[in-house]
Amino acid sequence: MTNNLKAKMIIDKDYAISEIDSRIYGSFIEHLGRAVYGGVYEPDHPQADENGFRKDVIELVKELDVPIIRYPGGNFVSGYNWEDGVGPKELRPRRLELAWRTIETNELGTNEFVEWTKKVNSEVMMAVNLGTRGIDAARNLVEYTNHPGGTYWSDLRKSHGYEEPHKIKTWCLGNEMDGPWQIGHKTAQEYGRLAVETAKAMKLVDSSIELVTCGSSSSSMATFPEWEATTLDHTYEYADYISLHQYYGNRDNDSASYLANSLDMDHFIKTVISTCDYMKAKKRSKKTMNLSFDEWNVWFHSNDQDKKLDPWLIAPPQLEDVYNFEDSLLVGSMLLSFLRFSDRVKMACMAQLVNVIAPIMTKDGGGAWKQTIFYPYAHVSKYGRGIALQPVVNSPKYDSTKFTDVPYLDTMTVYHPENEELTIFALNRSLEEGLDIDCDVRSFVGYQLIEHIVLEHENLKAVNTIEHEAVRPHSNGDAKVQDGRVTARLGKHSWNVIRLGKRS
Repeated sequence: MTNNLKAKMIIDKDYAISEIDSRIYGSFIEHLGRAVYGGVYEPDHPQADENGFRKDVIELVKELDVPIIRYPGGNFVSGYNWEDGVGPKELRPRRLELAWRTIETNELGTNEFVEWTKKVNSEVMMAVNLGTRGIDAARNLVEYTNHPGGTYWSDLRKSHGYEEPHKIKTWCLGNEMDGPWQIGHKTAQEYGRLAVETAKAMKLVDSSIELVTCGSSSSSMATFPEWEATTLDHTYEYADYISLHQYYGNRDNDSASYLANSLDMDHFIKTVISTCDYMKAKKRSKKTMNLSFDEWNVWFHSNDQDKKLDPWLIAPPQLEDVYNFEDSLLVGSMLLSFLRFSDRVKMACMAQLVNVIAPIMTKDGGGAWKQTIFYPYAHVSKYGRGIALQPVVNSPKYDSTKFTDVPYLDTMTVYHPENEELTIFALNRSLEEGLDIDCDVRSFVGYQLIEHIVLEHENLKAVNTIEHEAVRPHSNGDAKVQDGRVTARLGKHSWNVIRLGKRS
């Protein structure tokens, strides 16, 4: 019998980080690949509703409980004319879509997307085009979606069948404008000037909206974090959030390093917070800039396949990563980063939601299924509401080729006072050994075990398909609560959700 690794934790009600903004469990739909056409919208599908939306997809999205969804891009938005996607469908133009080199039919646009988000109990995070367009198109779109009536654009919305304004609250000022790949790529000074003037105009139309200014496309950009400092010098008093984007991949098949990537993510978040707070000090501002991590996920499996696609197709299978079990572990770990920084990270969007680097996959005309990454996302979205508590953790550590001092135990805890529930999220990063945890929960008097959910698989490369769900959680974990302590054995490379509730 082998000796397991051992870790200790202290969890206390007084160690509160912040009330968690549920919008950190947001997602993203871009006009890219089969995310829209064949994903959320497929009028000829046997399960299509009266609006052409796939009902099987709606049910799976509702299971994830996604509070906000970013739209319509992404790189797509930097070449998008929003007017193409409103009005009678038979009059909408087909366009060359330059970001992903496809044909965009514009069959689904702003109004239809707003309708769809209502069906999945979500809200819209709308992005405006600051690549090929600017102030005028952005202010007109706010007027079209949010103004009650009596003006050109608001009355146009009414003539399209939408009497009441959509009241879209959250808006992104462009997308990844620091990226040379972006249509209309700008220097930091150019973007900062355009973003602040666009922000002013948008808020003159509707002062209740909140705005996300573009941060760096990833922490590996040569201009990071100087981009943040320069652009915030312009936008600090007008924007409410700054964006962060990050994707990871296990291209070297180095699982020990791969599962440690959330350390890199933590460092990214800390650096952006530091830059925001420097700008706050520089401007003698009373306002604190919060963070919107509005693109994050694993993305690498489909890279080679995408290079082989012909251009100018309609809704080709782009960015269709088939996720394996170890991807789900890293996704869980990335979600824990948002909880750790929940005092500053107020929104986040898994990119994306359906078919395109997504937890949900569909077959055109056929079924829909859950990828491996669906489960940690669903777990944290469902049980990660309430107050984030900072656990005091004593865990053994390891070194990998890319990281040193990596704790085997990656964990966060969430307290839900109204339900009198405590949830411990715990990832064992060890590829070889189980991990015994001993948690002091004496401040939670009278709490007992509800369940111990485990996501595990012997094969790190196991995947889910439409025919067979190889990776799915079970509730047979061995957690016990006794004398103010939680003890549990976490299997090697496993994701765990230990739920406690007060005895009634």
